Amino acid sequence: MQKTVGIVRQTLRQTLVVTICSFTLTAGEIVQAQVDSNPILKIGIVQRFGERPQDRLTLKATSGGNLTLSFPSADGKSTQTLTTDRLVIEIALQPLTQPVLEEKLVLSNHRSFENAAASAFHWNEKGIQTEIAQPRRWQVWAKRDMYDSMLLRYLMFYTLRSQGNLTVQLDRRILPQKTIASWTVGDFRYNRDRLDVSSSTGLVEVSYQRENKAEISNRAYAGSLRLQPNAHQSFTVVNNVPLETYVRGVVPHEIGYNAPYASVQAQAILARTYVLASLHRFKVDEYELCADTQCQVYRGLEDTTEVADRAIADTRGLVLTYNNKAIDALYSSTTGGITADYNDIWDGTPRPYLQSVLDLANRPENQRSANIADDKNLKAFLERQMGFNEAGWKNLRWRRIGSLEELQTSLKKFLRFSGDSTTNFSAIKQLQVSKRAASGRVLEMEVTTDTGKIFVKKDEIIDAFDPPDSTFFKLEPIYQDKVLTGYAFVGGGLGHGVGMSQTGSYNLARMGWTYDRILNFYYTNAQLQKLRAEYYTPRQ
Repeated sequence: MQKTVGIVRQTLRQTLVVTICSFTLTAGEIVQAQVDSNPILKIGIVQRFGERPQDRLTLKATSGGNLTLSFPSADGKSTQTLTTDRLVIEIALQPLTQPVLEEKLVLSNHRSFENAAASAFHWNEKGIQTEIAQPRRWQVWAKRDMYDSMLLRYLMFYTLRSQGNLTVQLDRRILPQKTIASWTVGDFRYNRDRLDVSSSTGLVEVSYQRENKAEISNRAYAGSLRLQPNAHQSFTVVNNVPLETYVRGVVPHEIGYNAPYASVQAQAILARTYVLASLHRFKVDEYELCADTQCQVYRGLEDTTEVADRAIADTRGLVLTYNNKAIDALYSSTTGGITADYNDIWDGTPRPYLQSVLDLANRPENQRSANIADDKNLKAFLERQMGFNEAGWKNLRWRRIGSLEELQTSLKKFLRFSGDSTTNFSAIKQLQVSKRAASGRVLEMEVTTDTGKIFVKKDEIIDAFDPPDSTFFKLEPIYQDKVLTGYAFVGGGLGHGVGMSQTGSYNLARMGWTYDRILNFYYTNAQLQKLRAEYYTPRQ
């Protein structure tokens, strides 16, 4: 009997251990699943803070709470922690005992991250390791820690230039001083290059004053903030925020406050998907995404809406995937009646789910797209305004005029910002479209000048010439007394035109379409799935 009781006790004990272990593992899996479906993002909400000595940042907790500040001690061996209700961060210039040379090899300049990434791939194939940065325009750099020798940089620079890579630049600056963030708490002033800030209320209000720019006032951010150095001798204010909270700060500002509900739901899914496919953009600066139109517009918890919050909750965790990976969930304001294929706008690997589609709700099933590359079809398409999902929107069709003087000025500025110091001209003699995609987008512009021809391609055209709002246009020369004086850009759309048309989604939603049907309309063979870590690349 005693032996039997012992066996029973041992069995119960083993069963209990197995049960506890199983429960612990299951709980761990649940926690991990929650982290995977709502990861903490690193969003750069103030980029290049401290570029000007007058830059000023004010932080405070909401509703009378307190801020907790954490930063390295003066000797760098420990962490200091302070509490305050309000903090003003200014810029201090710390003289260096010996000036420092900052030098990097800039391989290419671009309007968009997408083309920078394609360029980086091209250089990597040639055996040159790269990194992508955004000091203003997007740039591809020779990887700094691989090419840290001045002799190596100069050798590579002259070799590449001799091979005809005329936009390769050596960017060099002599730094006599170091930029330091400075703030006062109590009677002490602290000068540091890193600072972590959290709030007892869970919200930090940010006000930012930059010279010659409007102040950002009292914009509240959930999560925590970190002030950290970037690759441009200034600082970035990074908001560490959960994905679903981040989406609350994107959706109403991207889709608008009067959007029908299905459009808002579609935008929530796209905002969630887009960020997860873009976590690598600011790797060089140790954060993930910016907060402006170079990424997605993100304004913290400023002007969130009940409708957007409900749409986010109703679609929680839903993302668009292709081959079990989050897609590049690109979207734009207005397409002009036909969306663009990914490679109509950017170089690089084709995205099968980002194909050109006719933006017509009643398009035939067998006519998902159309070829309007030739002049006759393009002219007829641009003369049509009715029937499109964007009918009635001002950016569906437009006509913009640029005088030769204005076009010359904008092209020279573009060449300068592109790093081209060798192409010089005084006058534009002629503009013409030399290549056009089936979607009607201009693939290449040929510019005849008094010194030769210049070719501008794809989305760079928007930077090179001020008038057009997209690359979907045709040219009409303007003459005065039989003398060419300029060009009219006659076109449609606003933005790159790839993926969902935000204005087009309004019409589809008002017709009673659901968000999944809207997304299926714009994204070819993409699938809606509940988010899992394998659908994106989590931060290591």
